[in-house]
Amino acid sequence: MRPFITGLAATLALLALAPAATSAPKKVEEITEKARTQGMAEAPAFAKAAGIACNVTDARFVGKVEDKKAKTATSYYEIDCDQGVGFVLSAASGGATTSFTCIEANTPQPDGKPSTLGCKLPGNADPKSDLKPLLAAAKVQCTPEQVRGVGQSATATYIEVACQGSSQGYIIKSSAPMDAAKPVEASDCMLYDGADSNIKCTLRDAASRLAVVDTLAASANNGCTVKEKKYVGQSQTGSAFFEAACTDGKGYMYRVDAGKLAQTYECAKASTVMGGCTLTDSKEAVTEQNGLYTRLAKTAGFNCEVSKYAPFPGPAGKDIVEMACSNRPDGGVGIFGGPNDKPIVYDCARAPIAGYRCSFTKPEAGYSLVTGDLKKLGKNECTVSNSRIIGKTAKGTTYMEVACSDGLKGYIIEYGADLSPLTTTGCAFSKDCKLPGNT
Repeated sequence: MRPFITGLAATLALLALAPAATSAPKKVEEITEKARTQGMAEAPAFAKAAGIACNVTDARFVGKVEDKKAKTATSYYEIDCDQGVGFVLSAASGGATTSFTCIEANTPQPDGKPSTLGCKLPGNADPKSDLKPLLAAAKVQCTPEQVRGVGQSATATYIEVACQGSSQGYIIKSSAPMDAAKPVEASDCMLYDGADSNIKCTLRDAASRLAVVDTLAASANNGCTVKEKKYVGQSQTGSAFFEAACTDGKGYMYRVDAGKLAQTYECAKASTVMGGCTLTDSKEAVTEQNGLYTRLAKTAGFNCEVSKYAPFPGPAGKDIVEMACSNRPDGGVGIFGGPNDKPIVYDCARAPIAGYRCSFTKPEAGYSLVTGDLKKLGKNECTVSNSRIIGKTAKGTTYMEVACSDGLKGYIIEYGADLSPLTTTGCAFSKDCKLPGNT
């Protein structure tokens, strides 16, 4: 569905072409008391008919266009609401009433000429200032500097907002008629810059929006002089991702939350982040990194020829990665710090105890290790076939439930902070077991 307004464009064209003999509205600098009186008497009912949920605090009758051939007439009104944006109403005799926000009505025509049906009531003098409830509902922090109407479908209104003091802008999708109490979505203008879409941001150019990458690189303080940059996309959690290629051949991915730099990924470690880097060739760097993680893992006592890896979020100075191994079916999670920190690797079977879940390794690949933990605690008859983390205790230990391949009831294993097995309880004696076969 093409969301561009057709009704407003047709209305403006009709008003522009209407013969002088009709009572078509003309450009009037002052609003007469008569127009206001008629507006307040007639417009509230039309606003309600159009589905506008507001109390009309001011209104004016704009004018009427008569179609003698069709024997119809359309009256136009402007209304100011007690909250939110104002509207222009188009009320056809014997037909439906349609509405356009003052933002749409004030937007210049496609040929660049000023709108012939702009809002003039004092309360609608600055429509962008009325967008605060809508932007709050969309959960974006933006003080509008410029706004324009983009389009309207049968159920949705689209407007573009350029934010004050930044290059950021949004396409806001709201209900039709616009109502901040109904679902509102905000999409960064960058989503549309390279997209094949009939919605585009035009208040600012794409290059000015991408200038944010230079700011991110400076904030990351990683010595990157930006050579190329791109907007990568937005994650399901709402984070925005940008990529920078640097003059020294390196590259970085930046994650931005609520307008601030949240995390920086080297392109060599970003293969699983939003599809990885595309502006830099990171194959050589990835191969080199595989070798480094192989050496660190072996130093930690985990024999793994690293074939691929993926980073976990971690504190500054800590490199936390999941590793897949070419020489064994199970992988691990490595925690590597500075040169004086001892490297640690958790096998994927026990990594959830430390708060990490592997995605490269199938859970069953590490069950033999948990079976070995049971044997250390004297439970030799169970071969582990399933597991889940129950939770942590106040003293810092963690409980893991396991099921057995013979179908008999399994166990709850208590692990220490160093992932060593401490105690075990049979599921026959616990109400906390949930795995199939244990209840």
